[in-house]
Amino acid sequence: MAIAAQFPDEQSEEGEFQRQEDAFRDRISRDGSTPFQTAAGRYHLYISLACPWASRTVIVRKLKELESVIGMTVVDPVRDERGWAFREGPGFSTDPVNGFAFLSEAYSMTDPAFHGRVTVPVLWDKKERRIVNNSEDDICRMLNDEFGAFADSGIDLFPKDIASEQAELSRFIYEKVNNGVYAAGFATSQMAYERACRALFVALDQLDEHLATRRFLFGSRIVEADWRLFCTLVRFDVVYHGHFKCNLRRIVDYRSLQGYLMDLYQQPGIAETVAFDQIKRHYYFTHDDINPTRIIPLGPLLDLTLPHHRHNLS
Repeated sequence: MAIAAQFPDEQSEEGEFQRQEDAFRDRISRDGSTPFQTAAGRYHLYISLACPWASRTVIVRKLKELESVIGMTVVDPVRDERGWAFREGPGFSTDPVNGFAFLSEAYSMTDPAFHGRVTVPVLWDKKERRIVNNSEDDICRMLNDEFGAFADSGIDLFPKDIASEQAELSRFIYEKVNNGVYAAGFATSQMAYERACRALFVALDQLDEHLATRRFLFGSRIVEADWRLFCTLVRFDVVYHGHFKCNLRRIVDYRSLQGYLMDLYQQPGIAETVAFDQIKRHYYFTHDDINPTRIIPLGPLLDLTLPHHRHNLS
């Protein structure tokens, strides 16, 4: 029996999910070294609160206090064969900038020859009417580095003194955890699934041990790598454990990771960036090759506001 892949163009013959590369990688600069210069009101984020990649840009935008500098529109969490759509609903809306019905229109306007998968986040230039960048890694870095005149300068998510260490840990988290849940969930062979799932939990075990003696990944300060890990952890028990079959353990079963997750969730302004209803509706309703009935589960019952007792860790 042939097994349908979620994204056939990104599936290997062995059943492994191979994520496409981001298509637009232009940079915003504060020194005028690129055509896209830092400015208030010029740029706009298109995101989904269901998507972990896009949610990281939402968090960085909030932490850097850039809400009044860079606009943001949330797409409908339910995606069909036409891709991400702009509709009115609880927590999402139509497009107030361009009047797009679908995010694919932004891609076509920027590159009429584009034929890849349309993804979020998208950083849009209202002046040039085109996509600047659709890589969450680039966008987070630009929000942190290039908007100093408008942002909260007291928060630096990419400290120079740990630059190489953070880059190395971020690569590990991306390969084994952020993308690891998708490698397991989108696998179309037993071997590919088991290999990805086992690698994921080896990484989670290592991170749990790492966090047993540190409040955050690099001690007492929160950096971008923490939010990178958070965006996967906060979705794990809700969708990845069941929907993606990443079910050797839950995050709540990890003493350090669960406390760490609650600690980050309770940081000022973060809870409002997490929309569990949108997360569940996106995964369980959109991925009909994985969940043909499209039934959305009621649970799990999670309370991330409980005491986490991690304040004494350095």
